[in-house]
Amino acid sequence: MKTRIKELRQKNRITQEELALAVGVTRQTITSIEGEKYTASLILAYKVARYFNMTIEEIFDFSEVEEVWNE
Repeated sequence: MKTRIKELRQKNRITQEELALAVGVTRQTITSIEGEKYTASLILAYKVARYFNMTIEEIFDFSEVEEVWNE
């Protein structure tokens, strides 16, 4: 799943480690999400969105899910 996490981190000058500590996961988890190798759980997506003061939909791209849903 595509996300804006890397973009938002860089814009706010936040390291993967800092974000990981803030949302309660490892740096490797953030790396995997940014690399589209892992999809965040709903709880983690919520924590990330809250961290950046945004909605989940503003950070995570659900277009692929919507395509499957509409088939």
